[in-house]
Amino acid sequence: MGGNTILVGITDSDAGLRALDWAAERAAALGQDLHVISVIGGATGSVGDQATRDEREFQTEQRLREIVRPRREAGLPITTEAISGDPVRVLLERSKDVALLVIGSDRLADDPRARGEHGSRITAGAACPVVVVAEIVERERSGVVVGVDGSSISEAAIAFAAGEAVRLGEPLIALGVWTPLQAVSSPVLITSEYKESLQTLTKETVTAAVAGIREAHPELEVRVEVEAGFPSAVILSHARTARLAVVGSHGRGAIARFLLGSVSTEVLARPTSVIAVVR
Repeated sequence: MGGNTILVGITDSDAGLRALDWAAERAAALGQDLHVISVIGGATGSVGDQATRDEREFQTEQRLREIVRPRREAGLPITTEAISGDPVRVLLERSKDVALLVIGSDRLADDPRARGEHGSRITAGAACPVVVVAEIVERERSGVVVGVDGSSISEAAIAFAAGEAVRLGEPLIALGVWTPLQAVSSPVLITSEYKESLQTLTKETVTAAVAGIREAHPELEVRVEVEAGFPSAVILSHARTARLAVVGSHGRGAIARFLLGSVSTEVLARPTSVIAVVR
């Protein structure tokens, strides 16, 4: 593996196959290598004696080869690996040596049940950007949405989103969100002047953040959109009709309280699109 490799962590499931499809399309478009890995085990590693683990790895490797055969025959540079261990630890370690990590998720936007916690742990600790491909409602989609708050981490998210927008031939939608602040003991009066001020500040911040992108990619349509509300809710709303939504994983920027806790965690909890998390 190397800096031009996309690592795909999958299980033999619909979520895993969706992740593989997404990664294969990107690899083919950008001339990247693809390494598909399946980690057998849980938080305590793989259970059983050595012979049992070896047999599981062999069977899983055979299955992976079947899954990737059509893409390999089509000329895509692709390798497979089955290994025993803790999936989170293995993928976090491997993320240090690749350009991108892609995983599947079985979380649904309208399903409150907690599933796919591994995804949140992986995105929180990975050394490279992580794309989470969830089961989403099929509808007409366009645009790449990116959350912008003026921080260095959102700069990285913007750069990643712009690259994906160019690859997909989609507009880049730079989204700024401002949240009215209220004191706990004595709520401040939310005047129209206060709202206009925050709206203007947010728009200026987002516009400045994408100025370099406009210069680097003059062919790319860049839209600046600003809304009031809770960041994760606004991003998820825009993501419902987007091909990809990109968020930074941590940080605070020029727009006060753009991140309430972890926006990336909240977005991943109920994805409405394919989600990329950039550190």
